[in-house]
Parts: sequence; C-alpha cells; structure tokens
Amino acid sequence: MKSAVEKLTDTRTKVSIEVSFEELAPYLARATKALGERISVPGFRKGKVPAALIEQRVGRATVLDEAINLSMGDFFSTAKKEHSIASIGRPEVDITELVDKEKFSFTVEVEVRPEIALPNFSEMTITVDDVIVGDAEVDEQVDALRARFGTLTTVEKSVENGDFVTLDLVASSAGKPLDGGTANDISYEVGSNTMVDGLDEALTGLSAGESKRFETTLVGLAEGQPGDIDVTVKAVKTRELPPLDDSFATLSSEFDTLAALKNDVQARIERVKLLEQGAAARDQLVETLVESITFPLPEKFIEDEVNNHLSGEGRLEDAAHRAEVTEQTTKQLTYEIILDTIVSAENVSVNEGELTEYLVRQSQRYGMSPDQFIQEVTTNGQVATMVSEVARAKALASVLGRVNVVTKSGKSVDLEALRPQPAAPAVTED
Repeated sequence: MKSAVEKLTDTRTKVSIEVSFEELAPYLARATKALGERISVPGFRKGKVPAALIEQRVGRATVLDEAINLSMGDFFSTAKKEHSIASIGRPEVDITELVDKEKFSFTVEVEVRPEIALPNFSEMTITVDDVIVGDAEVDEQVDALRARFGTLTTVEKSVENGDFVTLDLVASSAGKPLDGGTANDISYEVGSNTMVDGLDEALTGLSAGESKRFETTLVGLAEGQPGDIDVTVKAVKTRELPPLDDSFATLSSEFDTLAALKNDVQARIERVKLLEQGAAARDQLVETLVESITFPLPEKFIEDEVNNHLSGEGRLEDAAHRAEVTEQTTKQLTYEIILDTIVSAENVSVNEGELTEYLVRQSQRYGMSPDQFIQEVTTNGQVATMVSEVARAKALASVLGRVNVVTKSGKSVDLEALRPQPAAPAVTED
C-alpha cells in the first residue's frame, strides 16, 4: 500500500491511498463469502456456493464493490498510523482509480486535530481558595451524629417543625379515594419535606388524634394530577439528644473524649475540602487552557455536530438555540483537542485495570451494576470513548502536578499529598 498526505488547511487533510490487488485479495475472499451467504443457488447450501459461481451470479463489479467497502477503513487506519493523522469526524471518501486485478486508488478528506503549542506547565500558577474549617461546621457534624443516637419520646403537644409523628394518609382525587392511596402508621420528621408537598404545613399545629385535609399534586398514583390528602396524627414524638460530653464520644466513636471526637471531625471535613481544592485547581487549569490557547477549529465538523444535535431535538430552525449549542460544541471540542494534545505530549496510555476502575465508578453514577454498564458501553461502541476519558484524566493529572498551585493567602498546595497512597507492604516474622 502506498499513501501520501496533502494538507488542505490547518484543520483538513487529504490522504491518497493506492492498493494492489494482492493486498486486496483477503477482502475479495471476505466479500465473496459474505455475498455467498446472501444468495440461494439450487444444489448448494447457503455459504457453500463456489466463489466462481457467486461471481457469475452477482457479477464481478458487485464483488469488487463489496471488497472495496470492506477494505477502505482498514487501509485508511493504516495510513493514519503511518502519517500520525489525528482525524476528527466523518471522512469523505472518493475512489479515483480502479483497474481490475491490478490496483485501486482512493482519497480520503478528513478534519484533523490542529497542531497547538502547549504552555510550560511548570511556569503556570493557579490560585485557589484557602481551606478553612469553622467551628459551626464541626458542631453541625457532631449534632448530626448526636441525632443518630437520639431517642424518641411520645409527648402530648401540638406538632412543630423537628417533631416526629406517626400518621395515617389517604389520597383521593375528585372526592374518591385512590386505589393504593392509603398508608398507615408512617413515621415522619416534620419539616423534612421528604414525602408530599404541603404535608409539613398541614401537620403544624395538629395534636394526636386530629386530622386535616390539604390539596397537593399527587405523585406515583396519579402523577402530576391535583388531589387531596387526608392526614391523621396518631402520635407526636420529640427526639431527646444525648448530652454532649466524653460519654457521648465513647458511645458514638472510637474516641474517649469529646475533644478528640471533634478533632477527628474537623480533620475529616478538612480532608474533603482539600480534595475539593484539588478539583478546583484542575477545573481552573482546564478553563485557563481553553481560554488562553487559540487555534483554528474544524468548522465543518462543528457545523455537522450542531446540526445532528438540533435535528435530534427537532429544532433545526431555532436560531437562538443553534447559537447556544454551537458555543457549547466549540468549547467542548476545544477542551478535547487540548487534552488529546496533552495525552500525546505526555505519552499517556491506559491499562485494563484503569479502564475497569473507571467503568465501575461510572456504573455507580448511573445506578447500574458494573457488568450491566460494561455490556451497555460495549454494545453501543463506546469503549474507545471511555478509554479517551481515562487518558485525558491521567494526562491532566500529570501536568497539574507540575503547575504551581497556591491559595489566596499565598500558601503552596501539595496536590501529590491528596493522591491515594499505596498500602505499605505487609511485614512478616519468621
């Protein structure tokens, strides 16, 4: 195979490929086999028809056409690797010459990733917020822990926010109770707004044994429809919290003193904020790169992407929405080109373990089992996309480690310290 590259613009390349029929032979065999499985010839089982008879039946031109269609993707992939072409989008193919049993030539015009100059990351500085853990944040976490160890006591009083109630509910629409719309002996924290809109307001002021009807938008039974809820309070309870002292620390944790417990809570909050600080540095680096690095973009690719998006929404004629989608697509493509350039510059690769770990995390995000998510990704042909995402994340982490990250107060941030550290090797005794 011979190939040559012609640069049409900064973002478009033309690849000319010439192939001998000796190189095309395997594809001719595959084409013949594929055609043989589609036709029926008396006296032969499907897939067992001789090649000469298949060609006689369908014509030499059909066999050639099938073989060429099967082969062009592979030949183009070979040429891309040979010339290090980073193609983007759908290629446009044109057969320029076909001499049976001698050669065939074709050209491919494709949008390509433009060459860009990356900054010297060791000379960049990113400023992030300082990590500050206030006493109120610590107290809030400790109070939440106290609530878990609180006890509920039945009291004779009218309902207020923060009380716990035992109640019965009956849902109705147009004056008729709904099938399955009755629930009894439900425990509910008033003010949490976790059940039905309007329930908290209806409960406030009621006492045990009292009922009230209120209007709401029904969910589940008659989704989105207006209806009525009859609520009856059967018991009112208040939560008694354990005293905030060393005994509580011993009860609720591995610490012997309240001061030690609070110090641990503070350290945990600080750790979370430090991780958020690292994420903020990463996001700010991306924004800085996208805003500061300018380069030509493949306009046709962007136009095609925008049209496909708008077509799927049925909004091709919506000019305002087109402008919004074009801006989003342009920014996303800019991000991807910069990150892919860093992947190449850093020589980043992705191993099977890293890909599997990423897929498992994504499966949790989508509420799917890892096996189910991996099957979905494979079926939809998205494995390559996932590999790219992992490679980009690794590349970004690599260069971020060379960036000078400081807080607004001038304190240096050690991002390396935030990385999970490998476990120390086990020590064995003879």
